[in-house]
Amino acid sequence: MAAGSLLTLLDDIATILDDVAILTKRAATKTAGVLGDDLALNAQQVSGVVSQRELPVVWAVAKGSALNKLILVPLALLIGTFAPWAVIPLLMIGGLYLCFEGVEKLHHAYAHRQRTAAAAEQKLADLAAATPQQVVESEADKIKGAVRTDFILSAEIIAITLGTVAGQDFLRQLSVLTAISVLMTVGVYGLVAGIVKLDDAGLYLTQRAAAFPRQLGRAILWAAPFLMKALSVLGTAAMFLVGGGIVTHGIPWLHHAVEHAGEWARLQGGLGALAAPIVPALLNGICGLIAGIVVLLGFKAFQKARGKEAAPH
Repeated sequence: MAAGSLLTLLDDIATILDDVAILTKRAATKTAGVLGDDLALNAQQVSGVVSQRELPVVWAVAKGSALNKLILVPLALLIGTFAPWAVIPLLMIGGLYLCFEGVEKLHHAYAHRQRTAAAAEQKLADLAAATPQQVVESEADKIKGAVRTDFILSAEIIAITLGTVAGQDFLRQLSVLTAISVLMTVGVYGLVAGIVKLDDAGLYLTQRAAAFPRQLGRAILWAAPFLMKALSVLGTAAMFLVGGGIVTHGIPWLHHAVEHAGEWARLQGGLGALAAPIVPALLNGICGLIAGIVVLLGFKAFQKARGKEAAPH
């Protein structure tokens, strides 16, 4: 009797683990695009610190990301159980914030375009001459910005995962959400750590005795600045793609229009069919850019009105 009960228990556990593995794989597939954006954004945001402090900064952001998950997973379960109607509005707020950050970044780059190269050189000089206190403050700002962006992207991933396991019991939902959170944090920040230390790896290889490691090291050193520049561009684009995707998903008619545009391109055949997978992402990015401009203009108008109201006092 006891042996039969134990076998039944083990069978139930195996069934749950099997279901969790399948659901986790399905959720990981659906969130792969957001994970790629998360990687590009965080690698770009934690760059620009002195070499010796790169890994500590990545580690600090990773801990902040883990804390985000500890907040988001229980919150997602609570919202999914008691207030499922609130998921979309909360995601929309996060998406609009990402779009706003992207437009603000573009606006800043455009406003200071004449001083970009000089500013980059000055930034490096300031970093080299900075006091320990200034270095700590600069790192703290980078960490806060990266953790804040991670919170929004993590919220979207958690929401997508919650949608994947919506019909499951509480234990399976909790298990899948936890598994995705751990995989996302370890995978993304492990890759970020590798990316930011590429130049150190290249320098190490150039000092080897064998010819091939030296050539590989020189190739890595040559490619590293281009990779970081590409990640900066991709990180900005990701803000519009992810933020715009969230906004369009929250507006049913707009989401359907984007999907229909992709289907229409596929039915055209030829180049249209090849471009079909890109069309929805491109339209989401355009919607994100427009949304970010609207939010930025609204924010500037609010600041201006607030300034005028405060002036008489």
